[in-house]
Amino acid sequence: MKNSIKSVRVAAVQSSPVIMDLDATVEKTLALIKEAGKKGANIVVFPEAFISAYPRGLSFGFVVGSRTMEGRKDWQRYYENSVAVPSDITNILGKAAQEAGVYLSIGVTEKDGSGINNTLYCTNLFFGPDGELLGKHRKLKPTGTERCIWGEGDGSTLTVLDTPYGKVGSLICWENYMPLARMALYSKGVTIYIAPTADSREEWQCTMRHIALEGRCFVIGCNQYVEKNMYPTDLNYYHELESQSEVMCPGGSCIVDPFGKYIVEPVYNREEILIADLELDQIVQSRIDFDVVGHYSRPDVFKFSIVE
Repeated sequence: MKNSIKSVRVAAVQSSPVIMDLDATVEKTLALIKEAGKKGANIVVFPEAFISAYPRGLSFGFVVGSRTMEGRKDWQRYYENSVAVPSDITNILGKAAQEAGVYLSIGVTEKDGSGINNTLYCTNLFFGPDGELLGKHRKLKPTGTERCIWGEGDGSTLTVLDTPYGKVGSLICWENYMPLARMALYSKGVTIYIAPTADSREEWQCTMRHIALEGRCFVIGCNQYVEKNMYPTDLNYYHELESQSEVMCPGGSCIVDPFGKYIVEPVYNREEILIADLELDQIVQSRIDFDVVGHYSRPDVFKFSIVE
């Protein structure tokens, strides 16, 4: 049956959390979801680790071969302001998605709700317009010293959701440089590809446009805007931020069409909700000459599988 839905309005929320303050960050998040809903968004996207911080610039006292008690205490503060899944916090986020009538994609630092596992994960959560938690994706490979604070996800959370607007999935930040991780999403039929990130480099923009071309999908890149003065000054390792620039993350959120062209060019140096109407017929139109899991896939030569 021909899909009667021809377009979808998406919102990429380039904003900052209230760093290491779970309650205040959730309160801000609810206001931003409501604002995006009022702008007519059907899908609302937040950055990587939005609740309740991507801890840029902090070492938590890690050096090769040793740790410090002061760093452990900073990490415990980070842990205590993380999100159990499911929990009262996820229920609150789901209710906000329901009230706004949107699909919600949001990055959180996740802690295990059982209290048995104290590992943290960099996780992307998905909620439906009915308020239900539809799925999550845990970052497969934290980058660099992120590995000191986040554990690794596995193939069971390579989530792609069926929605009235197409198949929606995400990879987080530098997972998007993992060719087989991208192929996993392509093989699941993703048409709206969400890329929450902490990367504001010009090179990242090349990645967003390349993925759109490679996957022949819409790409929503979403980053935080963060200033140094947003960090709590009573962190034990606050002094590590002295060498950082005043704007620690300028943003660079963007929205790209399946031809690799910007629908919304990257926004820098401010908080903003980026809005775009995606013309869904472009998915089929773009695949006449390149279909990564169709006529360009050569399954007689290459074999691909996901270990879940």
